[in-house]
Amino acid sequence: MADIKVLAESLVSLTVKEVQELADVLKAEYGIEPAAAAVVVAAGGGEGAAAVEEKTSFNVILKSGGASKLNVVKIVKDLTGLGLKEAKDLVDGAPKPVKEGVSKAEADEIAAKLKDAGADVEIA
Repeated sequence: MADIKVLAESLVSLTVKEVQELADVLKAEYGIEPAAAAVVVAAGGGEGAAAVEEKTSFNVILKSGGASKLNVVKIVKDLTGLGLKEAKDLVDGAPKPVKEGVSKAEADEIAAKLKDAGADVEIA
């Protein structure tokens, strides 16, 4: 049991580079895919685990409509395909998500459009 604890402590203290090297060795020597290795390290709760997992879907959240709500409402309407009243209700009810589950590039593009219109936006 002491050996298992030592192994666990070693895994938890691995750097991101060491996690990648471990994944390469596990794949080459034992046929274990790197995703499985990342799960093993993530279960340890170490610092390296957070860096291994990369977020792929983002939510664009409208925190407030800002000073020029009308421009923000128009952009929300165009981005979401909502009707004018629904878009206005979304802006008035902020904070609310405008788009969910989009790529990082799309989230940045949407956030930039809304910020240019004067809105306060967050990407989560």
